[in-house]
Amino acid sequence: MNWIKYSINTTTEAEDFVSASLMELGIDSIEIENNVPVSGDKQGGEFEELQPDLPEDLGLSKVCFYLSDEEDHEVLLSQVKTSLAELKDVMDIGEGTIDTSVTKQEDWINNWKQFFKSFYIDDILIKPTWEELQASDEGKIFVEIDPGVSFGTGKHETTQLCIRQLKKYLKPGDEILDIGCGSGILSIIASKLLDGQCHLVGTDIDEDCIASTYENFQVNHIDKSSGDFYVGNLIDDKDLQDKVGYEKYDVVVANILADIIIAMAPAIPPTMKKGSYFISSGIIDFKENEVKEALEAVGLTIVEINHQGEWVNITARK
Repeated sequence: MNWIKYSINTTTEAEDFVSASLMELGIDSIEIENNVPVSGDKQGGEFEELQPDLPEDLGLSKVCFYLSDEEDHEVLLSQVKTSLAELKDVMDIGEGTIDTSVTKQEDWINNWKQFFKSFYIDDILIKPTWEELQASDEGKIFVEIDPGVSFGTGKHETTQLCIRQLKKYLKPGDEILDIGCGSGILSIIASKLLDGQCHLVGTDIDEDCIASTYENFQVNHIDKSSGDFYVGNLIDDKDLQDKVGYEKYDVVVANILADIIIAMAPAIPPTMKKGSYFISSGIIDFKENEVKEALEAVGLTIVEINHQGEWVNITARK
């Protein structure tokens, strides 16, 4: 299978907003190309290989996404162009034009691996499956992850926001629901934090994500029986809602998109025990109030709002 790469010509200031608009359309295979040097506090280490002589940074950026040659490109591209036009009405996004190229699947899946290196989120080590554990890391909590074709290495701000909230609110014996599980990274970290003393349930609309989650469970020596993962959309799939269950979970986590969280809001409280927590992220900052209001409208109480870069975590309690 080949993948068509679409590159939106924009500015570095607008790249997060363009990326968010793509994710709102369900596009999550996104990469950003720019000439912004890595900041001084990140020189060396995992970023050392990213320090070649770059062309002058002119404030320009390419926000790229991929569609398979089996997908309906015409409809989605029309939606992308409409979204870009709406952004142009409120901010400078540069040219806003779209370039096209073809990428073979094996190149798309494998070439990015040179940029995924081991890193820490606080005291948790995230490492790709193809790297060896260093002697200095022995005895620490670590997660091995191979995203494959699904989303989730832990490097994105939204994932890090969720991880820090899981560290704060999880307790042994919890029932945990992971909505939009992707590579399974949040479920795996929850299990590691609780030394396996929890039960996990997850959902995703992409069956590849379910397969990726179970593969990453195996890599991390987590028994498949520790979690039940289902394909489907919790918003309107009654059969999925029944499988997931009602008034069951101590912690529900959703690292997805603002508009999906808003649409899903009525389906979230029925899954939660009284006093349980809903941890959400994937929320671009200009959507913060909309998500907050949607969660309050279904009876949840906001207990925390955290920011990292342009991204927001909202944690609420039933």
